[in-house]
Amino acid sequence: MPIPPDTKDWTWVTERRCPECGFDPAGITPDRIGPAVLASVPRWQAALAEPGVSIRPDSSTWSVLEYAAHVRDVCRVFETRLQLMLRHDNPGFPNWDQDAAAVEGQYASLDPRAVAEELAAAAADVAAGFNAVTPAEWDRRGLRSNGSAFTVTTLGSYFLHDVTHHLHDVGA
Repeated sequence: MPIPPDTKDWTWVTERRCPECGFDPAGITPDRIGPAVLASVPRWQAALAEPGVSIRPDSSTWSVLEYAAHVRDVCRVFETRLQLMLRHDNPGFPNWDQDAAAVEGQYASLDPRAVAEELAAAAADVAAGFNAVTPAEWDRRGLRSNGSAFTVTTLGSYFLHDVTHHLHDVGA
């Protein structure tokens, strides 16, 4: 059963603290993204090793497994967006429908061990991408399909909030 879509515009998390998960974008620079994402991987792996990871807590909330698969895909999407920003001037990002991706990817029926491995690999890839960003590239720009403008710095902050917030969502 599909989860009701999240229609909130979360771009505000690049400017102020998230009251739900505590993420604070102050001082987040691209060189801090890679280490922070890599530090999240053991927490995701531990959460995925718990019993009942495929059980939804209610009809409107993803299971731990579904959140982890989403974060795996978020890592992949943001690595692509980062590379677009580094290689092109003011690129537009293709739209990514996270809710459609969950249904099409059958997140609820995936193997938790495989998701743990895939999430670790995707996190390593995006971490390497952010680790390679030079300070001269931090202000490079890109546009989301809804017109929201990002710099490499704010893209990284927005991405890191997603990873952090979902760890909070699953209690990891």
